[in-house]
Amino acid sequence: MKFPVFIAKRYLFTRSSNNAINIITFISALSIIAGSAALFIVLSGFSGLKDFSLSFSSIFDPDLKVMPASGKTITFDEAAALKLSNTEGILGFTKIIEERAFLEFRGKNHIAYLKGVDENYMRVNAIDSTLLYGNWISQSEPVGAIGFGISRLLSLGVNNYTDLLRVMVPRPGDGQISDPTQAFNSEQLIVSDIFQVNEELDEKYIFTNINFMRNLLRYDEETLSALEIKIDPLADPIHIREKIQEILGENTVVKTRFQLNDKLYKMLNAENLAVYLIFTLVLIIALFNLVGSIIMIIIDKKENIKTLHSLGSTLKEIRYIFFLQGALMTIYGGLAGIILGALIVGAQIQFKLKMITATLAYPMEFTLTNLLAVFATISILGILASYLAASTIRPKLIEK
Repeated sequence: MKFPVFIAKRYLFTRSSNNAINIITFISALSIIAGSAALFIVLSGFSGLKDFSLSFSSIFDPDLKVMPASGKTITFDEAAALKLSNTEGILGFTKIIEERAFLEFRGKNHIAYLKGVDENYMRVNAIDSTLLYGNWISQSEPVGAIGFGISRLLSLGVNNYTDLLRVMVPRPGDGQISDPTQAFNSEQLIVSDIFQVNEELDEKYIFTNINFMRNLLRYDEETLSALEIKIDPLADPIHIREKIQEILGENTVVKTRFQLNDKLYKMLNAENLAVYLIFTLVLIIALFNLVGSIIMIIIDKKENIKTLHSLGSTLKEIRYIFFLQGALMTIYGGLAGIILGALIVGAQIQFKLKMITATLAYPMEFTLTNLLAVFATISILGILASYLAASTIRPKLIEK
């Protein structure tokens, strides 16, 4: 097979006497380089946007979350806490009491989720990176950390001891309430901090201490809304989830971060697949140039083909020569396009050439998965196109 490889390389890198063939070959190679570079840049950009979108959810969503299988609460006693603490792979957990609340401040109203957390919350979730100013909630005072959106909607600042934020939650119980004023438990909060993540979360949550929530909802020490758990990055979340399920029983449901955001993950993966397929279609169209180029070269080299046949080359070997020429053009062009795309992606990551806002660069991520996906795609499509072009050589072409 050394002879077909030698001839294929010679045809690939040697200029033809026909200038039109050279132009067609150049356009074909350029389309392969541009197509593979574009595919790599788009996939890298989408990977960056995907991680950027998921970074917001990772701030609020723990590695594992324990929720009630039915109803609104779970029971978590000291014995279960001790077993959970001794479970290998668990780095920490925090107790959560959460309820939807009606907010009122100086005649302005808003509905948000009031989330009571204990002193371990910041060890489990990286919310400290979102805090703007003020002090994180204390466990001994009726204080709260509000989202920037809530602060804006209610015109509410921090450490305002003159006008307090009033929160009202539905009173637990069954049956009808004759007096509507008795339908809610009401308390007041001092805002001690403001956080900012994104518009949706900034208008959705208020953090306070878990003791405040216990008093507001009349919960005992063992009643919780959820448990949020941090695990070792090297541990298997599925295995640890099964262990936690054994400890806490069938009345609870343990979900991973992926399961908590399954709709978001599915949407992002579907969009990624759609972008990949669209640009693969662009590559397929570009590779029609390759087919046309190989066919034109076959016509141009008709006399050479007859000579090779006279020297003993079989029809299969002659087809293999032009197949190799197309495959090599595709692989070399694909590699050149990937290198070009990698340089552009690297420049965006390093120098922030394209900005979304004045302070936010368009997110890009350089991943081996994208690199291999582009190379595999261009190689497979190029090989198929080369085979299609080489198969046009018929026995009558080599007949004298």
